[in-house]
This record gives sequence, structure tokens and C-alpha cells, in this order.
Amino acid sequence: MHNFLETAYFQNQFVPFTEAKISVATHALHYGTAAFGGLRGLPDPQNPNQILLFRLDRHCQRLSQSAKFLQFDLPASKIESVIVDFVKKNRPTVPFYIRPLVYTSDLGIAPRLHKIEKDFFVYGLELGDYLSPEGVTCRISSWYRQEDRSLPLRGKISGAYITSSLAKTEAVESGFDEAILMNSQGKVSEASGMNIFIVRHGQLLTPGFDQDILEGITRDSILTLARDLGIPVVQRSIDKTELLIADEVFLSGTAARITPVRRIEGYELPSDRPITHTLRDHLTAITENRDPRYQDWVYAIQL
Repeated sequence: MHNFLETAYFQNQFVPFTEAKISVATHALHYGTAAFGGLRGLPDPQNPNQILLFRLDRHCQRLSQSAKFLQFDLPASKIESVIVDFVKKNRPTVPFYIRPLVYTSDLGIAPRLHKIEKDFFVYGLELGDYLSPEGVTCRISSWYRQEDRSLPLRGKISGAYITSSLAKTEAVESGFDEAILMNSQGKVSEASGMNIFIVRHGQLLTPGFDQDILEGITRDSILTLARDLGIPVVQRSIDKTELLIADEVFLSGTAARITPVRRIEGYELPSDRPITHTLRDHLTAITENRDPRYQDWVYAIQL
């Protein structure tokens, strides 16, 4: 069961979540012509009258860019303004997740993006740990990550997530928690909805943008944080065999935050994860506004 926040933003106004409904004929429902975002928020542990959002500006920029693939001009400033008002109206008291979505709201049946109505909504739900903070097991999916030449992978296009859904279900139904997808070149790409990092010989490695990955905001934060901590960082292609002999492997994303990987297929990974834990501890401190060096990553909303 999900505990949804009471108020949603729908059709240019704030309404009760239960009244934010679309038609069964909605174009995006049939053709995946939508793009979404996702960001976390939490009540400030040090100030009960303040809500903290992690990297609000970057999330709004990415959704605005994703909307361009749908031929929808939605400024990041508009998205940010709506999200801030959304939080003020809901006044959440526990950690939560915000889901903004842009979509083709027309009721037509032709698959197209021109001469068709678009819209934008926002809703939210209470959210703690998406994956176990103690670590997860992964399998290599039989499904491959799409290529950027066939889908605009730099946007969070909803239709692209059929592959993630197939991979996730395949993993869970075969006894694992998560899936790791390879790209069409047989290199490691990402998990079902998360970027992936490995540690080898003291270096933090992650697939680069040329490996058909999503430009993750948590991923970007980890790369910056690692460099600031003096951890060597390399973005390059990663082979399947490197996963199996890595010193550490972890997944990253807005929902997953930083989640260690305990086992891949039949290969147990080391339980000692110093770099993973260091990065996770620092990222937690940043999201809770306890690290003044990264205050520009935290947007504080006064209630």
C-alpha cells in the first residue's frame, strides 16, 4: 500500500489526489508519450518548520529537457514553482517522493507528437527505503538496454521503462532483487531504474554516457562527492566479468539512493564496503543539510 500525499497538481490547479484522474483514451497511456521526474524530500531534522528537497534545480532542468523530446515547452522555472507550492500545500511530516510527469493529454489515436495537447501534473507519496540498505542481489538481465539512436535516453521517457519492467520482473521471479542490463555492445549499462558503480583497486568506476545510461542526478552527485573526497573516479565501459570480481558494487538513484550489491548471479561480493559506506554517509549528511559545503544542493522550503 502506498500513502499518497493528499493534494496533487493537475490540469493547472491543485486538487485532492483522489480527484486527479485522466481518461482511458489519454494518448500517453496508449503510446508511452510521457516523461517523468522523481525527487526526494524530507522534513528538516534540525527544523520542524522546514522541508528539504535534494537538487530541485537539476531535477526541474532534466524534466524540462525531457519535455522537449515530446515537443512540449515547459520551463524549469514553472516546474520548480509548482513543486514548491505542492510541498507547501501538503506539508509532509515524513520522508517522501515527488513524481512530476509531462504527457500527451489529447484523446487522439494517432501516434504523434505534433499538433497534440500536452499537460503536466505532480503527485507524491511517503517513501522510506526503496531497496534494502543492507544490500541487494542482482542477476544479469536477458533484456538489453535500448540504444540512444532508437530512444532519447537522456530523457526519462515513460515508454522506455517497459524494458526496465521486464528486467525487474524477470529478476524478482528468478529469486533476485534487481536486474543489471547490458547494452547492445555487451557492456554494463545500468540497473532497472538505477545507475551502477563498481570499486576496483581503490578506483570508483561507472559506465559513461556513451554506454546508453540515464544521466542520473544522484550519479552526478556521487561523482562530484567522490572527487571532493579524493577517491579516484573513472567513467568508462565495464565488462560483465568486472562486476563479478569487483571489490564493491552499488546502485544509485533518487529512490534507491546508494544501495550496496551483495551478490551478482552466483558470485558473492565482499561484505567490506568502505567506499560505498563513505559515500552513502556523506550523501545522507548532504540531503539532511548537515554539510555546509553542499548547501546549494539542498532547497529549503519554509512552511
